[in-house]
Amino acid sequence: MSQTTQNMNDSSFIKDEQLHILVIRLSAMGDVAMTVPVLRVLTATYPHLKVTVLTRGFFEPMFKGIPRVSVYEADVNGVHSGVFGLCRLAKDLRDLEVDKVADLHDVLRSNILKSVFYMFGIPVKQIDKGRNEKKALTRENNKIFKQLKPTVQRYADVFNALGYPIDLNIHQFPEKEKISEKIRSLVGTEPKKWLGIAPFAQHSSKAYPADLMEEVLGKLSENSRIKILLFGGRNKEKQQLEIWAARFNDTISIAGKLTLAEELALISNLDAMLSMDSGNGHMAAMYGIPVISIWGVTHPYAGFRPFNQPPKNSLLPDLTQYPKIPTSVYGSKFPEGYENAIKTVTPQTVLEKIQEVLF
Repeated sequence: MSQTTQNMNDSSFIKDEQLHILVIRLSAMGDVAMTVPVLRVLTATYPHLKVTVLTRGFFEPMFKGIPRVSVYEADVNGVHSGVFGLCRLAKDLRDLEVDKVADLHDVLRSNILKSVFYMFGIPVKQIDKGRNEKKALTRENNKIFKQLKPTVQRYADVFNALGYPIDLNIHQFPEKEKISEKIRSLVGTEPKKWLGIAPFAQHSSKAYPADLMEEVLGKLSENSRIKILLFGGRNKEKQQLEIWAARFNDTISIAGKLTLAEELALISNLDAMLSMDSGNGHMAAMYGIPVISIWGVTHPYAGFRPFNQPPKNSLLPDLTQYPKIPTSVYGSKFPEGYENAIKTVTPQTVLEKIQEVLF
């Protein structure tokens, strides 16, 4: 009998199940997106559990449709800034009758909150980020090159420590969201394959070079069965996407034209997403959309492969030529010359994988 089944058969289960759990995950977008499948399984396994997610208000649409899950906005740059602001936040959360806390972040802010919650008598369990393992994976010498525990499983382990074990294998993806008239007028109504492309990343070492991306876009735009939807941020990224949208057939830039809720609805209707090791891939994976990911100086072994995606869809640099990969967990550190590692993922390789996934 599984631990979950034993809990359900326990006479105290119904009482315990009604507890209110606070989940802390303040940023970044991809890491927040990875909490979504975990919370879907948690609420499905424990149907009377109430969950409040402490995160940025901007991320609230990600949790749409998960029963009994609400978002409490953390204004860490405003009223919740500094030690006093975080203490005030902890008190406000206590007043919501929070019973247990799952800290999926384990940063300075969440550790301050943890200390205050302990003073209130509220138990807290924190994520084990596997920092030593990741250091061994990313160090230059004596590297231990092996697959580490996926981040989503590290999240699940926190709920196990709180007394709510979950099995991510039972996860079910939601149905596609309804497309609004606004989205339909932007994207069009032609019966084509919708391919999302998110070519940027926080660090340049993880972003596919513009000249290579143009080769990919050029070839894709020759295929009349594909509609290319470009996703990205603001300023220079947005400008670049608009240039590509004007240059290539059946190519539309989404940047700055939709709210996050609208973008997520659109993403849920894609046929595939091409992304870097970045947030857009994780948002597509939330809906079970096939994600083709291009990696630079980071590597899926660190645990950040998009949820439920096959390893074969992760396109990696030439590790013989660049044996020190991964050079860091997030792509911020790398030896001289390694900024070019991602160039060894050729446009032809990318196009062949897109063809395989779409058709």
